[in-house]
Amino acid sequence: MIRRLGTFLLVAFLTACGGAWNDPYPAAERGRNILYTAFTERPKHLDPVQSYSEDEAVFLYQIVEPPLEYHYLRRPYQLRSGSAELPTVRRYDAEGRLLADDAPAERVATSVYEIRVLPGILYQPHPAFARRPDGSPRYLDLRPADLAAVRGVGDFAETGTRELEAADFVYQIKRLAHPRLHSPIFELIAEYLPGLKALQTQLAEAAKQEPGWLDLTRFELPGVEVVDRHTYRITLQGSYPQFIYWLTMPFFSPVPPEADRFFGQPGMAERNLTLDWWPVGTGPYMLVENNPNARMVLARNPHYRGDAYPCDGEPGDAEAGLLADCGKALPFIERVVFTREREGIPYWNKFLQGYYDASGVSSDNFDQAVSLTSQGEVTLSDDMTERGIRLLTSVSPSIFYLGFNMLDPLVGGDTAEGKEKARKLRQAISIALDMEEFVSIFLNGRGVTAMHPIPPGLFGAREGEAGINPVVYEWRDGRPARRGKDVARRLLAEAGWPNGRNAQTGEALIINLDTTPGGLGDKARSDWLAKQFRDLGVQFVVRATDWNRFQEKMRTGNAQLFFMGWNADYPDPENLLFLLHGAQGKVKYSGQNAANYHNDEYDRLFEQMKTMPDGPARQAIIDRMVAILQHDAPWAFGFHPKAYSLQHGWVYNRKPGVIVRGTLKYQRVDVAAREAARAAWNRPVLWPIAVVLALLAAMVAPAVAHWRRHERATAAEVQR
Repeated sequence: MIRRLGTFLLVAFLTACGGAWNDPYPAAERGRNILYTAFTERPKHLDPVQSYSEDEAVFLYQIVEPPLEYHYLRRPYQLRSGSAELPTVRRYDAEGRLLADDAPAERVATSVYEIRVLPGILYQPHPAFARRPDGSPRYLDLRPADLAAVRGVGDFAETGTRELEAADFVYQIKRLAHPRLHSPIFELIAEYLPGLKALQTQLAEAAKQEPGWLDLTRFELPGVEVVDRHTYRITLQGSYPQFIYWLTMPFFSPVPPEADRFFGQPGMAERNLTLDWWPVGTGPYMLVENNPNARMVLARNPHYRGDAYPCDGEPGDAEAGLLADCGKALPFIERVVFTREREGIPYWNKFLQGYYDASGVSSDNFDQAVSLTSQGEVTLSDDMTERGIRLLTSVSPSIFYLGFNMLDPLVGGDTAEGKEKARKLRQAISIALDMEEFVSIFLNGRGVTAMHPIPPGLFGAREGEAGINPVVYEWRDGRPARRGKDVARRLLAEAGWPNGRNAQTGEALIINLDTTPGGLGDKARSDWLAKQFRDLGVQFVVRATDWNRFQEKMRTGNAQLFFMGWNADYPDPENLLFLLHGAQGKVKYSGQNAANYHNDEYDRLFEQMKTMPDGPARQAIIDRMVAILQHDAPWAFGFHPKAYSLQHGWVYNRKPGVIVRGTLKYQRVDVAAREAARAAWNRPVLWPIAVVLALLAAMVAPAVAHWRRHERATAAEVQR
């Protein structure tokens, strides 16, 4: 009996040893060409007309292909062809005469972009393109019974494809004006493409009569036209040189009408069968699994056009091994598996075990991952180096800031006198919030304190004494030094709140931070902020709500102080300075100016600056705009983050650069090296199990022996 029990346990034990005991992935995935990574925030929109956040870009940019993209390796960033050739641009005056490329912006009445789509590009396999033998759409006019067992696009048995056409790009541009969609760039683009607003009015009227799908092919969009099957033309009012950068974004990627029609059928939205959940594209990957609370999977698009890995970059790329795959067909990776990790420690542990191929560096694991030299240089820790892990660093073209809602009567003011007092209140808070300390405590120094919206490395950002914010800093001993709390208290008193009390009524000054859980509402950060305000005698309250409620507060102007960030969409100061342009006000115009800031001089200078080429004249205007912002303080300028990324030695061709987002097609994994490392790092410790088995046997043995004696005694009695 004891032998049988031991044999059973041994067999079960050896069976379990067939693979790593702690492997979080299905056994069928072992040894496959898969990149494993994680995401912490669920994507909210994957429809290219609405998506505009970083947690969505990591998925969407791999699926859809805008007309243009950035060269993966070159710095400064350089545009290259994506799904279309680089456009030809012609500028005309009010009389229709062609202007020279260097003509002053004020002479330009229209700018015409002619875009040639690359021929032969096919869409991913998709049921929207499936056809019956007679050529009619296979999955149109579906009945409820047809959808009863459908939970994703993979549940449709048949798929099809077709070639990308110019009309698909035009269809997507029309979707910017769709009354049931909310494009975050509508107001901005409508400035240069006024036909969008006229189309929006038409579509709103049509939507009242047609509650279901709207066929946008029936409507014209003035300023956008199909020239031929592979060419379309966009005519903008005036001069807007930055428009070419917008052609690298999903807003201008193609959307086939068949897909829009397919998802527009009754019963689809109830099953999350929408473009917002299942985007359709011509990119290197397609979404095959969408469970944003647990796991999302991209699979290689079998119809991808076969882009090649670049053969040149910037100095140092060859030495870093970034040119070794020159000319090879993309993408290298078969599938990309994203697992949702809500906590940092499991994410980090799985990376160390080899179950994630790359990882960021959080405050929790900073000391374990890197070390600082006496000169302040960052190097990998010995443990990371021994594992073959590599560190990638870069300063992100981004800013995180605390914004003041200028429509709020307390921090924005509602009279001439009130506005001046509110300005001093904002300045006092900007001085009191010690962002150097914040970066040190919560980011382990992985940030550069912001003096204004423009990150280092972009045109317009001054260095040294010329670049400091004189309201908040003074230049001392060759470096910026934050002004003292005494200056903040003086400004607070001048604002009518001496020692945090109303000078007339004695009521306490209460500042409210509107946020979402997981943002600055986290307890440690909230406690830190409360201390900064408490030093001024000011009470601090966190008003945490869910994302939808927070967005509603921002849209209606019911927030007071809020924490927000912005990643530059393209490498131009206009893309940061527009965040405070009056015409981009969040409440009035549904734009990206979340502070609802308005200054006539700033707005006039912005309009002048945005169309100018880089040079001394543009720099002078930017300097004045920055000075206005520093004086008015609509933001408490926070920090520009430093990006630290770790990757295992079996991952190749990763180069940091937030501007370039369609990066997965370039990355490569040495699967054999990964399997070997996982096996070495996850060897089971067997002796505790042997001890347990021995103890179990020792405990069972007396009982078995007693049972056997009882059986023999019983048998003897029966024989008598």
